[in-house]
Amino acid sequence: MPYNPTHLSSDFPRSPKILKGAIVAIDEYNPLASVIVFQYNPEKMTRALKAKTTGGEGGARSEALRLSGAPEETISLDVEIDATDQLEMADPSAVNMGIFPQLSALEMILYPKSSLVLSNAASMKGGILQIIPPEAPFTLFVWGQKRVLPVRLTDFSITEEEFDPKLNPVRASVKLSLRVLSYNDLPMEHIGYHLFISHQITKEIMAVQGSLNNLNAVLSGNVKIL
Repeated sequence: MPYNPTHLSSDFPRSPKILKGAIVAIDEYNPLASVIVFQYNPEKMTRALKAKTTGGEGGARSEALRLSGAPEETISLDVEIDATDQLEMADPSAVNMGIFPQLSALEMILYPKSSLVLSNAASMKGGILQIIPPEAPFTLFVWGQKRVLPVRLTDFSITEEEFDPKLNPVRASVKLSLRVLSYNDLPMEHIGYHLFISHQITKEIMAVQGSLNNLNAVLSGNVKIL
């Protein structure tokens, strides 16, 4: 079995304090609608970065190395949601609804608010033709102190694996796909713009530290460049 620090007992005196990953969706109309703290941190996460360049195929040679902005980054991870512990403690929410509340909190990130849908429908019925589509809630992917990223939940799939006698799901596996929103996507006055800038600065600092360690290896003769 692979090492998973989330399995360590909190009773063990030297066990490290485990930070929980989370997805937080901030909605001005309902700020508490979608706060999802991972019950169990995923054991792996897949990240893909695609460079944004100014020069395409056949472009000018002078543009070959120019970047037009931060790379497009996508994040994929699997999250397990399980109501077993809550059911053993007779938690009223788990007994009555299983994990429906947790699944609903995730799904609501992709739904426009019903009040806005009804309001737009009433406006259209009243003869107002120009309806502005509602905005999705501002969503953050929180993975430790060094990764608090503005993201868009692009899609996810839910595999409900176990049910209670009332057919409430009590265990599920959720595959999440997120796209990181950078300063390419957000206006300067948006908080997400500054969160991404802070994230990039943190990575720049860590990159310098890593490069210094590698430089020591080169200078000590462990690596031959020429």
